[in-house]
Amino acid sequence: MSASVNPTVRRRRLGAELRRLREQKGMTAEQVAERLMVSQSKISRLENGRRSISPRDVRDLCDVYDVKDDKMRNSLMEMAKESKQRGWWNDFGDIPYSVYIGLETEAYSIRSYESSFVPGLLQTREYAEASVMGVQPDTDQESMNRRVEVRLKRQDRISGEEQLSSFWAVIDEAVLAREVGGRAVMASQLRKLLEVGERANVNIQVVSFTHGAHPGMTGTFSLLEFPESADSTVVYFEGVTSDLYLEKDQDVRRYTGLYDHLRAAALSVAESRSLITTYAEEYENGIQAADR
Repeated sequence: MSASVNPTVRRRRLGAELRRLREQKGMTAEQVAERLMVSQSKISRLENGRRSISPRDVRDLCDVYDVKDDKMRNSLMEMAKESKQRGWWNDFGDIPYSVYIGLETEAYSIRSYESSFVPGLLQTREYAEASVMGVQPDTDQESMNRRVEVRLKRQDRISGEEQLSSFWAVIDEAVLAREVGGRAVMASQLRKLLEVGERANVNIQVVSFTHGAHPGMTGTFSLLEFPESADSTVVYFEGVTSDLYLEKDQDVRRYTGLYDHLRAAALSVAESRSLITTYAEEYENGIQAADR
């Protein structure tokens, strides 16, 4: 997937370079905004890569930062053009978390914590359909189909030609106990977790109910790392109406530490596999998880 230009990553890299030039010039975002007669929020959005950057924006910013090197100016302009290209996910229409998909497509390592659902990269079609309809019951059939197809397409990162070097998923035991889609769907989903968990690039751990309080109780999140040193690690939180991305070193360090504590709190990979097997067998035998 990364053989073609990834517009999300291009925006991030271009934004980081523009921020570097501004800081090198000793200017604040407010000063730049005043100079260009635009809002400070626009400058911030350009620098954090959440907004498309036009070649004109780049030209104006280069003028403000006194960038005289034609090679650098042309390189930045080219990145701006590439940042406006379409990613594969755009073929599915308006996807609310398209920024995240662009980052996921380029990442080489993802560490994920989920408290309520099986991670999207590991879901079966039936589980994905049930989770989309359960979370957003007012979703029309066409929109649901698009979201499910995108979710399944994303799974190329697990087993496709350009798969992740590492996908580490820590899930709460509640994910196994909650009957999303019914017992048959759950049995199939948990069997898929066992199958995918055999892959060398996938590790799955479960935080048992018996553990008690743990760092993940503050909410789900993911850590995405990238092959290029210029691309900082991103901490991602999915929201109902908007998503949150943290990239500051102190934030990344904090959540990296939290994730390490989560892995330590969870059952080992082998113990987790045994617990998942137990739940799968119970669903297959028609025993409700609540009766365990």
